Amino acid sequence: MPTTFLDFEKPIADLEGAIMELRHRGNGEGVDIAEEVSRLQAKVERQLRATYAKLTPWQRVQVARHPERPHALRYIETLVSEYTPLAGDRAFAEDAAIVGGLGRFRGRPCLVIGQEKGDDTESRIRHNFGMVKPEGYRKAQRLMKLADRFGLPVITFVDTAGAYPGVDAEARGQAEAIARSIEVCLELGVPLVSLVIGEGGSGGAVALAAANRVLMLEHAVYSVITPEGCASILWRSADAAQEAAEALRLTSDDLKKLGVCDAVIPEPLGGAHRDPEAAIKAAGDALETELTSLDGMDAATLRQHRRDKFLAMGQKGL
Repeated sequence: MPTTFLDFEKPIADLEGAIMELRHRGNGEGVDIAEEVSRLQAKVERQLRATYAKLTPWQRVQVARHPERPHALRYIETLVSEYTPLAGDRAFAEDAAIVGGLGRFRGRPCLVIGQEKGDDTESRIRHNFGMVKPEGYRKAQRLMKLADRFGLPVITFVDTAGAYPGVDAEARGQAEAIARSIEVCLELGVPLVSLVIGEGGSGGAVALAAANRVLMLEHAVYSVITPEGCASILWRSADAAQEAAEALRLTSDDLKKLGVCDAVIPEPLGGAHRDPEAAIKAAGDALETELTSLDGMDAATLRQHRRDKFLAMGQKGL
């Protein structure tokens, strides 16, 4: 049971609160409450199904940002064995918003990179809420080139509201760093598979997702700008974020239809934050399938595959 409920989950929160209160009261009085708890749990499941079957794009954004949703490090720790983290861009600094290193994904040697948001106040500040600075993107470039040199497939976990917009980042060449990172992705001679696990925000996300295969979790979002940013530009008010979310076509369903993402991975009922282990396992199964489909392709074929994929975007309509 999550400890944080979203605004539209209030009926679910009330029911789960009633279950907790009933269990506490029953345990204290020695009363058999199993039947009533079972009835309420069935009601919770029905309410979850009804609610999550008709989420609006703005509600999808809220789910993608849920603070208890599993982040990149948890995916790496669960899916990658013998993981050895690598740090620094060898030019300026280490950026904790980007994590990455060498390991084995289900027995397959690989390199993994992810944008890490953090799980509590301390770690969120340390990881800069997943907003990457130029040194982070240069670190990602260094790691991807290392993988290319040793013939290792690359897996990236995308989860950022966008690249860090600070003046210091701009002074160190944020736009150039993102562009170079996209260039390195496109030039790799090894398989590159990207998975959007939460927010895929603007160039900050594309920098790690110019891949052979782009996957999205069911309630992840992927867009050129946040709904709030879009609303502040077009409507001059962040209050129009819900309307902007509708217009941006940022849900996994829309992006699959548009050809921006290749596959959508179903999440546990109520979102990945309700059952992180099941969500991560499903993601691992999908990643394994996609990597296997790219086995045997030589460097030239992999590069052409990416080129064709991105040139074809925008050819499909809703």
